[in-house]
Amino acid sequence: MTTIGTPLSPSATKVMLLGSGELGKEVLIALQRLGVETIAVDRYENAPGQQVAHHARTITMSDPAQLKALIEQERPHLVVPEIEAIATPMLEELEAAGVVRVIPTARAARLTMDREGIRRLAAETLGLPTSPYVFCDSLAELQAAIDERIGYPCIVKPVMSSSGKGQSKISGPADVKTAWDHAMAGGRVSHGRVIVEGFIDFDYEITQLTVRAVGADGQVQTHFCEPIGHVQVSGDYVESWQPHPMHPEALDQSRRIAQAVTDNLGGQGLFGVELFVKGSAVWFSEVSPRPHDTGMVTLCTQWQNEFELHARAILGLPVNTALKSPGASAVIYGGLNATGIAFDDVEKALQVPQTDLRLFGKPESFDKRRMGVALAFDADVELARERAKLAASLVKPRLA
Repeated sequence: MTTIGTPLSPSATKVMLLGSGELGKEVLIALQRLGVETIAVDRYENAPGQQVAHHARTITMSDPAQLKALIEQERPHLVVPEIEAIATPMLEELEAAGVVRVIPTARAARLTMDREGIRRLAAETLGLPTSPYVFCDSLAELQAAIDERIGYPCIVKPVMSSSGKGQSKISGPADVKTAWDHAMAGGRVSHGRVIVEGFIDFDYEITQLTVRAVGADGQVQTHFCEPIGHVQVSGDYVESWQPHPMHPEALDQSRRIAQAVTDNLGGQGLFGVELFVKGSAVWFSEVSPRPHDTGMVTLCTQWQNEFELHARAILGLPVNTALKSPGASAVIYGGLNATGIAFDDVEKALQVPQTDLRLFGKPESFDKRRMGVALAFDADVELARERAKLAASLVKPRLA
């Protein structure tokens, strides 16, 4: 039996989010609709999720002492990591001591916070198909790995980053130092360590949203959303759509891989599993133990979007991953570096048929910072993609 108390009372069910950007904001809204008291934590003041939560806290989440002190002070029932740069060994310590339950588990948070843990789990422990890879601690090691094992073209990524930051495609020797420097600048935490991956000649890549939720029999069951196609530029998502058409064998293989990874990670919640597909062949790429940026399309395509699915699953409630309508999303960038910007022509964007917008409320804009997303639904997914991109293009950020 699941019991939810009353927010801001002694009976409250309290959930703390570590990371309160646009994805966390939607999770917080979904939790509040279910009567949960929410605590939004981020590294900077007035993050999007902090603007809607019951409580806002600002700390350095990668600092074990700060993280421990905050959790012991707030005493949430659940701690939900929403970003990578968190002191996960401290979460494991607190979970082992019975202080808090971490979503999906503290081990899963640790393994997935950097690319090394999850890649070694997938390739070496579970034996899943992945691109060839080497982890490197210096520019010299990176060059040697490319020369001796990986070859050109290849992909270089920091071991810890989000939304494709610090990622580069290397076409030849002249690109190697630039890629190393870019990875060092783009990592969430400066570890001086990268992964270099052999380039897979894939037809497309998808996100397979996978939900581990308690069923009517009290046991955890695995549910799948329809596959999400997406376009990335420099590793950063710029548009997504659902469903993406797939060969039935490729879809089955994608879900087998997603279930193998998420079964091993355990716990409850939604996972974003990224996969490369060529024909009926599928390769594992990455997994996030939380809602995925490409999954923002579910705000207009599913009866329960990815944020509602995550909220329900972590609370032990039933979930429904059914598609409501095909649809698409397109990113709205800041386009300038400034604080407190304004957005013009929002009404023009919303005049595009069957569209919606989310403006995230980030206090500071950068040229390529994601500041919002346009959504469109239509029975024809290609038409939805066109409308989402058109609506996004009509929103005009400017200095306030």
